[in-house]
Amino acid sequence: MQKEYSFKFQLYPNWESLQTVDISVVNKAFEAMKKAYAPYSKFKVGAALLLEDGQIIQGNNQENIAYPSGLCAERVALFHAGAQFPGIAVDLICIVAKGDLMPISQLLSPCGACRQVMLESENRQNKPIRIILVNQDNRTMCIDSVQNLLPFGFGTFQ
Repeated sequence: MQKEYSFKFQLYPNWESLQTVDISVVNKAFEAMKKAYAPYSKFKVGAALLLEDGQIIQGNNQENIAYPSGLCAERVALFHAGAQFPGIAVDLICIVAKGDLMPISQLLSPCGACRQVMLESENRQNKPIRIILVNQDNRTMCIDSVQNLLPFGFGTFQ
């Protein structure tokens, strides 16, 4: 049996053409990125979550000389939200980055571990989490659900 998987996404030339509420979350992600601790990779990443009650939670990457003991921005934000605001759903996550680790024109995309944590958060709340990815050249991708980034996540395929 052959099956096919595809999904649709929105691509914008820059994040400033998003809706006002999304722009505020993107700004918070950039603000978080500036505070990242990335002395080894020099690749700073910021994340911002919009909770369903309107709160915005920030996270940034935290590196450690004993690699891979650091943590990505997405997981910092999601774990903080889960610990401090359990039961409040995440409506949106925005991820931004800056540094020479990736060419400026290359798509910014969460690592596999972050995708799995994002999917776990989405499954736990039984509600999709929208994703905004802002590339270093400001091109912006909007995705309706984490399921689209990780269609065969651990424990989800039946």
